[in-house]
Amino acid sequence: MSNLCDYPLRFKPVLRRYLWGGRRLATMFGKPLGEGNDYAESWELVDHGEDQSVVRTGALAGLTLRQLVSEHAAELLGQHAGCRQFPLLFKFLDCNRTLSVQVHPTDQQGAKLDPPDLGKTEAWVVLAADPGSKIYAGLNPGVGQQDLRSALAAGTCEQCLHWFEPKVGDCVFIGAGTVHSLGAGLVIAEIQQASDTTFRLFDWNRIDAEGNPRQLHVEESLEVTNFSRGPISVQQPQATVTAGRERLVDCDKFVLDRCTWESSQSVGGDERFHLLVLLEGSADVSGITFSVGETCLLPAAAGEIEILPQGRAVALDIYLPTT
Repeated sequence: MSNLCDYPLRFKPVLRRYLWGGRRLATMFGKPLGEGNDYAESWELVDHGEDQSVVRTGALAGLTLRQLVSEHAAELLGQHAGCRQFPLLFKFLDCNRTLSVQVHPTDQQGAKLDPPDLGKTEAWVVLAADPGSKIYAGLNPGVGQQDLRSALAAGTCEQCLHWFEPKVGDCVFIGAGTVHSLGAGLVIAEIQQASDTTFRLFDWNRIDAEGNPRQLHVEESLEVTNFSRGPISVQQPQATVTAGRERLVDCDKFVLDRCTWESSQSVGGDERFHLLVLLEGSADVSGITFSVGETCLLPAAAGEIEILPQGRAVALDIYLPTT
């Protein structure tokens, strides 16, 4: 049987609309938005229940990511072929308004949910930041469960949250159990486990047009919060043995590298899939030109693939740790 997973896979984005969204998914990345000003997320790669990325081109066009995992696991995933679903979810977020304060469970906690789900460890890369925009990441030193519970009851949760004003290029790692929120004016690239389990801890005392607050999950949030973690700061990029490649995150769920390409480079050939996300410039990948905001999945079976930047290009390279 011939290898069908021998080329870069491109997928149709799955667009999500929430009250905090805007229009920058179109203006920055050319995403095909309809009418309205509440386009919050573009899920570029997802295999989670009914939310499925669909291949756009080539011999595998029309197949969902779940079908690829089921029918071509070895070709797609290589050394990680034992995964029952594609393990990662990648998205762009347009934070036109401040998001709710949230926390996500670990794998062990997610397995106890009905229905069960993965935990949600994630990382953000800041792509745009208006002056004064904030990231809330972790709790202030000394904040315990009773302190947070009391602040929630008083509507003063913000006093418990560590925050800072990020700049473009900053990377923030949010391990499962970390209280967090994204402030208004940010555009974010997010890589996470393939989970959609979110517990909403606090929503800034907002109400809708009918005077009703959004649903909160206070007890669930407090149960999964890691109170020993404390404030979260910006990741410090680490040099690698490859010129132009820096390591932003290296955890047990994924590896996140940022690559600056100014000449021909190669990616893959290590029996793992690689998810490439163009952040600046453009680059030719196996004869296909990718521009800002475009993604492609390099299957493990595609082997080592040459990247030809058109001038200077910056990309994220996301993959799984070696088994």
